[in-house]
Amino acid sequence: MNRVVLSALSLAAPIALAACDKAQDLDQTGPRPALPEQNQTLLPPMKIASPAGWNGAMPNVPKGFTIAPIATGLKVPRQTLVLPNGDILVSEGLGGSAPKLRPKDVIAGYIKSLGKSGTKGGDRITLLRDRDRDGKYELQTVLIDKLNAPYGMAFVGSELYIADQDALLRFPYRDGQTRIDAPGEVMTKLPANPNHHWTKSLTASADGSRLYVGIGSNSNIGERGMAVEEDRAVVWEIDRESGTHRTYASGIRNPTALAINPSTQALWAVANERDELGADLVPDYLTSVKPGAFYGWPYSYYGGHVDPRVHPQKPNMVRKAIAPDYALGSHVAALGLTFLTGGGFGGNYADGAFVGEHGSWNRRQLAGYKVVWIPFTNGRPSGKLRDFVTGFIGPEGKARGRPVGVTYDPERRALLIADDLSNTVWRVIPAR
Repeated sequence: MNRVVLSALSLAAPIALAACDKAQDLDQTGPRPALPEQNQTLLPPMKIASPAGWNGAMPNVPKGFTIAPIATGLKVPRQTLVLPNGDILVSEGLGGSAPKLRPKDVIAGYIKSLGKSGTKGGDRITLLRDRDRDGKYELQTVLIDKLNAPYGMAFVGSELYIADQDALLRFPYRDGQTRIDAPGEVMTKLPANPNHHWTKSLTASADGSRLYVGIGSNSNIGERGMAVEEDRAVVWEIDRESGTHRTYASGIRNPTALAINPSTQALWAVANERDELGADLVPDYLTSVKPGAFYGWPYSYYGGHVDPRVHPQKPNMVRKAIAPDYALGSHVAALGLTFLTGGGFGGNYADGAFVGEHGSWNRRQLAGYKVVWIPFTNGRPSGKLRDFVTGFIGPEGKARGRPVGVTYDPERRALLIADDLSNTVWRVIPAR
């Protein structure tokens, strides 16, 4: 570790200890999360689970389900996509280019690096194929390479769409194809300078006519100046034929995953909220994304809760802000979202959404590091969040894996989980 980081950490230690997580019994999940008083700190307490590997262990799933790895040795897998023929695509990449502005940025970058595998992002899309439908994916091959930190994916008609960190690309696709050498057509450039939140989430509308791209902010709360936040913290709607775009919704700090709820055809997102207001502020969330809506960033959170650190203040924007639908808990780092279709797994898992929680880095008590389930009724969240896949944190408090993207495969009644720490794709199915 260099001297700058060592000096900053020695300065941060007493501050972090003074600002450690309070032992509060807060319910921060659901439509009305408990929101404590703001606890601004020069530096938040920072702790991340260091990698340990699975070493023969497996994630935990509820009774009646089994889990197994279907792909290993990947290069930072982020999201998955199931093609109509059952092939699975995996985006592999690691981006970002924002310079460090404050000692906190240097320290946070170092702390976050301790929770990574050290694998260089693949900048590619890998294809997995189960030829005989026995649940074992015998073929693992590179479909597209030489990309620029790919993240979101969508498939419409005979075209594959990839959201790199700087552009939305379109590729021609033939059923059964295992390699695409044709260069991707740039449908539209995506904001990428500097690129604090680099991931670009992607989904297609139910009828395939529009594409939606989630674009995160360039800062925590606008500390780089609002000029670099143009077209950031937004969801774009892109016409699939022309490539023209408009801002569909704004004020969403970092919409890390997008999905269409099949029961209503409405667009939903999971988002990562702001930092440095305390271990229990602000909860990440799941929300429907309404056209023209403003969700508060950076001026407020959960509707009218004003963030006093933002200058200049804009009360008119706070009045416009709407609260998200469902809190997931503070700093869980939700990065994956998928809805069940076709009756799902049945029973308690017939109608609802799974969310992949990558895990916290800026609180002493770890949060996230699991896949959770939110039940829905009539297109809306309707019950308490429940753990579905756990065990990513081992008994010694070290990380065996970290879930990112989640995808439900209705034809095979399987949930796919991209784990970017162990570089694995996991598959959960009902026990036979």
